[in-house]
Amino acid sequence: MPFFRPALAAVFVTTASLALAQTPADWPAFTRTFQAYADSDHVVGASVVLMKGGRVVGRYDAGHADRAGNVAVDSATIYHWGSITKSLTAISIMQLRDRGRLSLDDKIVRWVPELRTLHDPFGMMDSITIRMLLGHTAGFRNGTWPYGEGKEWEPFEPTTWNQLVAMMPYQELVFRPGTRYGYSNPAFVYLARVIEQITGDPWEAYVQKNIFAPLELGRSYFRATPYYLARHRSHNYYVRKDSSGRERVIDNGADFDPGITSPNGAWNAPMGDLVKYAAFLTNALLPGMSRDRYDVVLSRQSLEEMWRPGMPMSQGYESSPKQWMGLSFFVLDRNGQRILGHTGSQAGFRSFYYFDPANGMAVIAAFNTTNTSSPAAALQRRMQEAALALLR
Repeated sequence: MPFFRPALAAVFVTTASLALAQTPADWPAFTRTFQAYADSDHVVGASVVLMKGGRVVGRYDAGHADRAGNVAVDSATIYHWGSITKSLTAISIMQLRDRGRLSLDDKIVRWVPELRTLHDPFGMMDSITIRMLLGHTAGFRNGTWPYGEGKEWEPFEPTTWNQLVAMMPYQELVFRPGTRYGYSNPAFVYLARVIEQITGDPWEAYVQKNIFAPLELGRSYFRATPYYLARHRSHNYYVRKDSSGRERVIDNGADFDPGITSPNGAWNAPMGDLVKYAAFLTNALLPGMSRDRYDVVLSRQSLEEMWRPGMPMSQGYESSPKQWMGLSFFVLDRNGQRILGHTGSQAGFRSFYYFDPANGMAVIAAFNTTNTSSPAAALQRRMQEAALALLR
């Protein structure tokens, strides 16, 4: 019996003010591909939305947000969006640049002098710029935490800044800064440190004030779920083999603490808030929004700057042909069509969003399960290719 059954196959709006447009002809075929992948990967629950011009033109929810509690995924379900959070940190940096508080060519050690203790075989630490961190070319390691053995005493992620600082003398730059792409999670913790040094606000408070509030992302938050939203929070799951070799679905519960690593992956929100965020990125005005409000968050000119292709993503994490890293956005070339976006993965949650600002199309998906036993990698690639094809 499949793990993954549709909770609602009909399309509907995530927010009352967002009108549902006509469903495209290829949407039913895509949802079959989406479900076939999820069934094969033993996904407990998932959602996907297709947008055009800020309007939801297709939505598909399936499975459970809480399997033991028999709570189905629905329009209010809150997912964890992982590394999609990095775009919030990057936009915050661009805001401060546009307000004259920093330059992208500032040396990172100006704001984070602790990095001088990192082992630097290239003698280039004083040359690493904020721009390099945004574009994943600084040479910093991928993971924030060197431990991952599943021991009970291991925290999920480092919880405080001083833990990262204490590890710096025992880490090193992994390649010559500025010479290639190399995905780095801690780079975005360092960028958050810049934001905090300049504004005096904790990173979470700054994002709330300067992105969530003006875009009216009222159900977006970090770390622990507010009490009034707790019943909507999805659990997250692993699929692993037990000692007998049988695959088991492990319920990790709802909340977990990303700690000091929140700036690289801690955004929690229902799909409706991601719809609003994608509307902003595609410059589609929703009811109650204005062009001035969008520009307060970030101008089109600055967003376009973030979307310029940088280094090719031909090595390491998320490596792919015809794909480049912008300033925290993936830049894809699909037969001459420029598609932008990012993926996310943390705990059992996984996600992606892709959009084309030229035609206003966007696709957003979230899954509450990670299969570490026998992942359906080929079907996952097929599903993501089908999702990108929707943006034509």
